Order: sequence, then structure tokens, then C-alpha cells
Amino acid sequence: MTALKNDRFLRALLKQPVDVTPVWMMRQAGRYLPEYRASRAKAGDFMSLCMNPEFACEVTLQPLDRYPQLDAAILFSDILTIPDAMGQGLYFETGEGPRFKKVVSTMADIEALPIPDPHKDLGYVMDAVSTIRRELNGRVPLIGFSGSPWTLATYMVEGGSSKDYRKTKTMLYDNPQALHLLLDKLAQSVTSYLNGQIMAGAQAVQIFDSWGGALSAAAYQEFSLAYMRKIVSGLIREHEGRKVPVILFTKGGGLWLESIADTGADALGLDWTCDIGSARERVGSKVALQGNMDPTVLYAKPEVIRTEVERILASYGKGSGHVFNLGHGITPEVNPEHAGAFLRAVHELSAQYHA
Repeated sequence: MTALKNDRFLRALLKQPVDVTPVWMMRQAGRYLPEYRASRAKAGDFMSLCMNPEFACEVTLQPLDRYPQLDAAILFSDILTIPDAMGQGLYFETGEGPRFKKVVSTMADIEALPIPDPHKDLGYVMDAVSTIRRELNGRVPLIGFSGSPWTLATYMVEGGSSKDYRKTKTMLYDNPQALHLLLDKLAQSVTSYLNGQIMAGAQAVQIFDSWGGALSAAAYQEFSLAYMRKIVSGLIREHEGRKVPVILFTKGGGLWLESIADTGADALGLDWTCDIGSARERVGSKVALQGNMDPTVLYAKPEVIRTEVERILASYGKGSGHVFNLGHGITPEVNPEHAGAFLRAVHELSAQYHA
């Protein structure tokens, strides 16, 4: 494989020295970009965009072509590819988000679920990873990803998005054996899926625990974190002669940073409700930190964005171990020029923290 021309993202995740703080954005390939909307229209719909490796590659590279400051590319896909490969029948309703034709509600439903083979059942994702990696030609590292078992389970039990996770939490308390079986199958599936991405060319991986923050402290430990720990322990941690860093991101997980840092992951993603300086004090040198500007700051004027970038950099302080990111995904309404101002500010203002 081609040598990396810019590896500061990987070095920062391993707390190695860097010249400036690396930066990327969750959902950096998305609807805020007119070129993405044009590609989606050409593909026909969202799933066609995801399932065609050439289209997935095209939209993955679009933000890098627009913003040379980006220090990583992230695979363009969806977190619900695994449930779809388990036979749940993923589709998208306009204005309603993802839906499943089948839901799981009983032990029998869960026992019948297969564990997908990443190469046979999710081969289009592996093909996308290898295509993107080839076309990147060493520009920046490629991030692979998956949803966490708990997050995937909520969609499978609810049948789609939910505000209160009523069905999933009812299963958690009334039938925990069933939910544990579902989570165990999902942990096995995520592990093999991420390992497949690593073998196909992903140079770091992130687990998105989007809905872990909806759990109580005790339930989070038992039904979310325990399964992410299991995944981390089963991942390929070195490939092509260098370490493959693992990032865990629990939205709303600021109360549990110490526990998340004990999983063996290399980095923790922070949402915007955490102070990154306080988080650094809490986890010490155990892990790197990724984050954590409020995405809505990007609606503000460029000078305001720049001030907020400076505040977060100052809060983290000197030294490596910080990957700048938003505290969640960039939203469709953001002006692309504001995103550019954000990325430029990170590189321009962070050099002083790495002297």
C-alpha cells in the first residue's frame, strides 16, 4: 500500500508528537455539501449511494477535495448495514429516517438472527473501503466505523428511530436475557465487520454509541460498555506494519469517561457537553481525546467559530493526544464556507500548542 503523506491523525490518536492538532468532522461527507447532493441525486437514493463502491468513494473524497485541511477520510456508509445484513430489511422513509421491515421482539426472533459474514453479506462495504483507500493514494488515513451493539439494537427492536427507546428498555428490564443475546450477536457481528474493514484498508476505526447516553449508569455499564469492551478486545490492532487505533464515542457519555477509558480503546470521542480540559484531567494519559465543538457553532459567523476553536484548544492545552472534531455530526444546514473557516482555524491556531 502507498505510504501515508499525512499521518498526524494516527499519531495524535497514539499521543505521539504532531505539528498541529489534526481535525476531521463527523458526517463530513453529507447533505451540507452541494456536490454530495448532486451525487445522491445521480445515485437515485441514499442506499444506492451506500451500496455502490464507486459512489461511496466519490462522496468520501468530496470533502477532502474541498477542504485540504482535513486530516482523515471516513468511509461513507450507514451504521445500520449490519442489521440489514441480518435480514431486517433496511429502508428510508422521506422525513422519517431509517426504518426496518422486520423488528425483533422475542427470544425466538433473536435466536433466528444470523451473524453476517462481512465479505459475503457486506461485501459492498469492503469493496468501498478498498476502493477509497486506493483512490486516497496516501493523502490521509481512512477511518472505518460501526454502530455500537446497544445503538444497533435500539433500531432493531424499535423498528427505526425512537425518542424514548420504550420497546428496547422494556426488553432490557423485563427480558434481559433476550437483549443480552441480541447484544452478543451484534458484538460478534461488529467485531468481524470492523476487522473486515481493517483488512480491506481502514487505518483506524470508530464505534458510534449514538444512544448510550439514554441509559442509566448501571444499564450503560451492562448493556452498552461491556459489549464495546468485548469488541475492542477482538479487533485487529496492527496491520500493514502500524497500529490501528480504536475510537469509542458515546454521545451523552461524559459521566462515564473513566470506565470508557478502561476498555482498551486508544481514544474517546467527546460530545459538546463535556469540557475537554476536565476530561483530560480525568482520563490522564490513558487515552487520546477527540472532539468536541458544538456543531451548531458552525451556524455562527467565522470569527465566532474561530473564537470557539481557540477556547477548546486552550482548554485541552499543550501536547498531543487531541483530535479536533465536532461533538456530533455536521448538520445539513451548515454553510460550507463556515465549515472551511472552522478547519482552517484548527490548523492555524493549534501550532502554538505543539511547539
